[in-house]
Amino acid sequence: MDKKKRYSDYNSYLRGLFSQRVQKIAVDAGLSCPNRDGRLSFKGCIYCNKKGSGSGKFAKGISIKEQIKTGKIGMVKKYKAKKFMAYFQSYSNTYASPEHMKQIYDEALSCDGMVGMAIGTRPDCIDEEKLDLIESYTKKYLVWLEYGLQSSHDSTLDLINRGHSYEDFSNAVQLTLGRGINICAHVILGLPGEDKKMMLETARRLADSEINGIKIHLLYVIKGTILDRMWKGREYTPMEQKEYVGTVCDFLELLPGKIIIQRITGDPHPDELRAPMWAGRYRETFNMIQQTLETRNSFQGIRYKK
Repeated sequence: MDKKKRYSDYNSYLRGLFSQRVQKIAVDAGLSCPNRDGRLSFKGCIYCNKKGSGSGKFAKGISIKEQIKTGKIGMVKKYKAKKFMAYFQSYSNTYASPEHMKQIYDEALSCDGMVGMAIGTRPDCIDEEKLDLIESYTKKYLVWLEYGLQSSHDSTLDLINRGHSYEDFSNAVQLTLGRGINICAHVILGLPGEDKKMMLETARRLADSEINGIKIHLLYVIKGTILDRMWKGREYTPMEQKEYVGTVCDFLELLPGKIIIQRITGDPHPDELRAPMWAGRYRETFNMIQQTLETRNSFQGIRYKK
């Protein structure tokens, strides 16, 4: 655990593994989502726009190799990075045949300097055959499989039109364990209908779930989404900054120190953000979380009980 940050942060974890800075490069592989293509729904989750949290680059004809090549230029310039991980971010990156999955993963990992990949997906888009494929990469690369959970409460998952249950997530984790694949869960704080008690109950459930990492996101309103309409109609009110900061710190206190914290807030594109506007001040929120932990003389895991 990074004593200065007071939690087990991802950059320190990667530096510990590779003895140098490692940067993730977001990749749009052009895949879809069962919550968008009609298998479950055409609407998607209430907070998701048509780009599926991605760049839309693949639809513009930009290959995976080209995306990584361009991404590396910025990472080298900004961080002096020499090692990289491909982050399959847009939509559900196991929502394809194993043959197609192998094609896109191989293309990304064939680029110079690649030491691993992170695959963003849904817990209902995985099976034994797909996991066998992903496991095959662990012999040579660091592999993270990132499951979008968002909440451990089925009532919330129904409300946000997620299309899967907490049991689906738990089953996916059990299928993934023992394969050398690192498991990361995505959680969103401030979802409609959830109070602080419910958010922290999600932390307690994940604390004992055998996952390896967590990404904590703020629910912010993006233009053109169902949530945007809800916000305009005053059906949804975003969290205040201080409320979010306090909840993140409480959340961290309930997690064991072995869980790697890959993210502690969102980072919305300024052209897409509706509300809350403070969500665009990533560094400010990050610093407030750090300062709050220091003021409390607290750290990740201080309130964890198995």
